[in-house]
Amino acid sequence: MKQFSHLFRVAILLLVASVVLFGFVSDSRVSAAIDRGIYTNLKVFTEILSIIEKNYVEPVKAEKLIEGAINGMVKSLDPHSAYMTPEMYKDLEIETKGQFGGVGMEIMIHRDVLTVVSPIEDTPAYHAGIKSGDQIITIDGKPTKEMTLMEAVKKLRGPQGTKVTLQIMREGTTKLREVTITRAIINVLSVKYKMLDPDIAYVRLSSFQEKTSDELRRALSDIKKTSPNIKGLVLDLRNNPGGLLPQAVEVADIFLKSGVIVSTRGRTKSMDSVISARPQGNELECPIICLVNEGTASAAEIVAGALQDNGRAIILGTPTFGKGSVQTVIPLEGGAALKLTTARYYTPNGRSIQAEGIKPDIEVKYALNAEERDRLIIREKDLEGHLKSSRELSSPTEEEKIQTPPVPREEPKKELPLKKPFGDLTKDNQLKSAYDILKSWEILEKKIKSSIQ
Repeated sequence: MKQFSHLFRVAILLLVASVVLFGFVSDSRVSAAIDRGIYTNLKVFTEILSIIEKNYVEPVKAEKLIEGAINGMVKSLDPHSAYMTPEMYKDLEIETKGQFGGVGMEIMIHRDVLTVVSPIEDTPAYHAGIKSGDQIITIDGKPTKEMTLMEAVKKLRGPQGTKVTLQIMREGTTKLREVTITRAIINVLSVKYKMLDPDIAYVRLSSFQEKTSDELRRALSDIKKTSPNIKGLVLDLRNNPGGLLPQAVEVADIFLKSGVIVSTRGRTKSMDSVISARPQGNELECPIICLVNEGTASAAEIVAGALQDNGRAIILGTPTFGKGSVQTVIPLEGGAALKLTTARYYTPNGRSIQAEGIKPDIEVKYALNAEERDRLIIREKDLEGHLKSSRELSSPTEEEKIQTPPVPREEPKKELPLKKPFGDLTKDNQLKSAYDILKSWEILEKKIKSSIQ
């Protein structure tokens, strides 16, 4: 009984801590928020905790059980909220800096299987022959079936020079392939650029990390030195999964002289904000074509939406992923952290792209080769438990229900984000379309001016 009372007090302390931590989403009258129902549920929780501790077939620590309960609670919210152990939180901080020890590949969990999105060029995974769509069955002999994405990332990362052994299942084969990879320091450059010709520049943003805006400024400075009278820029945000919101704002601000970049709205006024561009005096004056696809997500969608709504760029490609929510990382006692969805973001025109995505001004599908036709497309709306879009939240009238027959939900198409050749006009039809538009821009402007005169 004494142990049960102790566990109950622990649960009450957890509840009080959560009320203090999330006071910004609660009524100021805390006592009104903690009703009898919550006490009843807490009693059931601590009772189950006590029964497991006393009767489970093997000894188990209360800390492990409580951590599992926290994980389950957070996972029930949406696909992007997560509880992070101290080790996971450190890994997240390292990742945003763009340098870490690991094998060099992007991964996701698709249909309960750990799956390779793509290996990063010139990394150990790339040289070991890892390919998009490979399923990772084990890591160092441990099955990945019950692993979370963060647990898998932790096992794949490690000090430079250490080894990790993977069992891979590749589509079209029935035999597991074992691969041993030596970890290295992975330096992820979020900005790459080249001149497509003396007048047209190409800039690729792969993610939004701590130094992305600084890298972009240096890239644009080099481009201006090479081509002082640059006539067009292709900004490539395809397969950019997002990253740091402040960096997305900085990147959009580099291209905009004025206007709203993004606004956020949460449950309370403290989460509401409107962020506008500031004139810097060195913005590019040339036309911009922004490339997007189903892998363009979150912070990358903020940039695309800001450029589109402010009339600064033509968006070309296919509809984006549709992640229109803001995650706040809240440090916790002991070094752990909570990544919590706290707001929705909106484009300058007030559009929420949650579960809908940014629609391109000019839709151009990527021309697939034979190997790429069996890849897997997944968007926010396909994720279980995703925040509903504005369209999903608005209930149809009875008349609309009668007039509109129910549409069966389709399975996601079998596609994975493409690994595109960098700046190759002969192998990238979307980039070629953007280039052709920019090349004809000046001709069209002259024709229009002469017709007006």
